[in-house]
Amino acid sequence: MKIGILTGGGDVPGLNPCMKAVVYHAIDDGHEIVGIRRGWGGLLNFNPDDPKSYDENIIPLDKQKVRTIDRTGGTFLHSSRTNPSKVRVKDVPDFLRDPKTKNTDDASSDILDFTPHVLKNLEILGIDTLIPIGGDDTLSYGERLHREGVSVVAIPKTMDNDVFGTDYCIGFSTAVTRSVQFIHQLRTSTGSHERIAVIELFGRNSGETSLISSYLSGVDRAIISEVPFDPEILASLLLKDYNANPSSYAMVTISEGASMVGGKIIEYGEADAYGHRKLGGIGMITGEAVKKLTGKGIVYQQVGYLMRSGAPDALDLMIAINFAGIAMGLLKDKVSGRMVALRDGTYTHIPISTIASGIKRVDVDELYDPKEYRPKVRNVLGKPMFLY
Repeated sequence: MKIGILTGGGDVPGLNPCMKAVVYHAIDDGHEIVGIRRGWGGLLNFNPDDPKSYDENIIPLDKQKVRTIDRTGGTFLHSSRTNPSKVRVKDVPDFLRDPKTKNTDDASSDILDFTPHVLKNLEILGIDTLIPIGGDDTLSYGERLHREGVSVVAIPKTMDNDVFGTDYCIGFSTAVTRSVQFIHQLRTSTGSHERIAVIELFGRNSGETSLISSYLSGVDRAIISEVPFDPEILASLLLKDYNANPSSYAMVTISEGASMVGGKIIEYGEADAYGHRKLGGIGMITGEAVKKLTGKGIVYQQVGYLMRSGAPDALDLMIAINFAGIAMGLLKDKVSGRMVALRDGTYTHIPISTIASGIKRVDVDELYDPKEYRPKVRNVLGKPMFLY
């Protein structure tokens, strides 16, 4: 068969090793495999009437092309947040544009569905099955194609670890590992200047990165997206931590999607094709509030992209390779419409439609103390390794 593989959404460590493993399996099994550049954007922007369009959007893959990609992070195929079923008029490729349609920058302008164009391109390219690697947004369009009759086997990745139906997504372990390292490194500056550190972490609307990173690094307090916080109570707790520390400092992690009691999530910029605006800045606002309420100096650090940069740690490397093996095993058995997953510490696969059947968030009752603003992990017996 001819397999198409792509990566969508934010990059994470582990994507390249996963793709390398897929390619090696495919070649060994006698299949042809091509990489689709820039996620679903490659299939949207592919113009079958333009010979140059093939090289711009599609790349034939073999063992030689992917031989060394597993040594680095990111995705060598590049990525995008393209959703072919929801394309704004201003984002329509020129060759697909209706000359009668006004080109406007208005974000509220008509949204167009180019799924028929994508289906046509898959047929022209001779792609028999797709392996999309992405978060719930990217995989939601994979599920759409599955409903249209396309063979799809999905692989979950996101450093937020919030794809519903799996305990683990490629990229999460490395993001937490990086966060713990940076938190400990920040202790030196925070302690030297006797300040309070406010460390803002990626995670969108899931507080799992903040929760687990603070739990493992021993941070004084942790603010998560699931629980709105009172800045006065937080300041009081941090001042208590500060005074109890012989080195006269305190630290708090905060999810980028967190909000104050009665406040709103800090968002900015234009919404992407999946309806998401950029998050960030709640840490700076919180830091200013804590500074005013405590009278102490603040160290504000937005870790951001550093959490998902660089090569994967050993756990992400192993899971990425194993997810690839499961996906190729499903295709070998002629099974599609599935997403590979980890559930209760066991490798498995589930219907791809599962990702749209729920929302994965921190179990506050089991893992968080909303009064003390810190992890409350008292008993891990019977819980999955990542405490989901």
